[in-house]
Amino acid sequence: MISWDRVNELRDEVGQDDFLEVVEIFLEEVDEVMERLKASPPHSTLESELHFLKGSALNLGFAALSRLCQRGEKDAATNNFDAIDLPAVLVTYESSKVEFNNGDGPAIAA
Repeated sequence: MISWDRVNELRDEVGQDDFLEVVEIFLEEVDEVMERLKASPPHSTLESELHFLKGSALNLGFAALSRLCQRGEKDAATNNFDAIDLPAVLVTYESSKVEFNNGDGPAIAA
């Protein structure tokens, strides 16, 4: 679910203090988007919301979330809105946050 290699790479790139700030900003921004997705967003915004989530998730190593968002973004781009599994996106984000916050990898303790 989490690419700990990517997490460690990012932490090494920005340093531990800045890494913690990046994580905080990521969680705040993604939480905001998730709230919008829970509120049944208009089709006109789905592609851009999922694109944002995909890139943010990929940057911080939330690999499973990034893959789901990529699929959803492609479906939104072709107006295949019924194929977008928003509940899976929401659940995967919450599961990824739990795994990340539990530090089930080497990144957090470093």
